[in-house]
Amino acid sequence: MASICKGKSSWPELLGADGKSAAATIERENPLVKAIIVPEGSEVIENFRCDRVWVWVDKYGIVYIVPVIG
Repeated sequence: MASICKGKSSWPELLGADGKSAAATIERENPLVKAIIVPEGSEVIENFRCDRVWVWVDKYGIVYIVPVIG
């Protein structure tokens, strides 16, 4: 299925990476999005947006869910 969003939309290679570095990589690889670091256990709004990527990090700041546009 084709994405309605422009540019790169998924970053599986960042699983296990430092959250801050991951956010910077996402914004560099797709300048149309803002990467937002979200600590484990936090709640986020669930509406879909092409300009946002949640970067879920554990208590050590490590990405534990593959970041995707949403």
